[in-house]
Amino acid sequence: MKTVFYESRTSAPALFDPSDTTKQAENFPEVCISTFSRQIIDRFAALDHVKVIADLYSANGINPVYKLSYGGREIAFYLSLVGAPAAVCGLEEVIALGGRKFVFFGSCGILDDEKVNGRLIVPSAAVREEGTSYHYLAPAAEIEPAAEETKLLKNCLENCGYPYVSGKIWTSDAIYRETTDAIQYYRELGCLGVDMEYSALLAAAAYRNVPFIQFFYGADSLAGGKWQPRDLTDYGLSNSEKYMALALECGLAM
Repeated sequence: MKTVFYESRTSAPALFDPSDTTKQAENFPEVCISTFSRQIIDRFAALDHVKVIADLYSANGINPVYKLSYGGREIAFYLSLVGAPAAVCGLEEVIALGGRKFVFFGSCGILDDEKVNGRLIVPSAAVREEGTSYHYLAPAAEIEPAAEETKLLKNCLENCGYPYVSGKIWTSDAIYRETTDAIQYYRELGCLGVDMEYSALLAAAAYRNVPFIQFFYGADSLAGGKWQPRDLTDYGLSNSEKYMALALECGLAM
């Protein structure tokens, strides 16, 4: 078969690039932070001295890109849309605007409550069970983050006093097809969580040669044979200051 799941197309030029639709913005911050919770983004967008510096456009509407000052540096932040294709489109367009270093954070479904035990997750690899990453990197079952970026993330967590655990993330396109046999298989493979974007974002960032780190916090649990929604009720809003502060510290360290 000649689909992207079996044969690499990554060396072929694209008909059009992000720069054809999104022009570079003057004095755009080098470091960019993103998450998937609109509640978190709206909370920080409402702070004093935060400015809108660009807009991302889609059929879903306008998605603002904001700027704040932290630690003597200007840092951009924006909402990533849920799902690998939409999240990667946002990443591509922010790179075209001028972003060069990226820190993402977001929730994931927990596959192993005992190992995670309420701690943040530093991903050691991602299982590529989505389609977007295969348009950026050659076919392979998994993708790993750069070692130096993982080290930076761990250092920031340790310096800020946040406990963490490291393990794989299973990235899936189908949130309602996380079957019991698949959950067991990926847990035995070393996956601590499941999300819908990480492997694709990691692949796109590698293709565009931009540093990229992401950490996860647990939301719902798929570990006990019965689904537990848990933190999905506020999508991380209760700990948003902690997550954003950690992301900003990571951005300063990049």
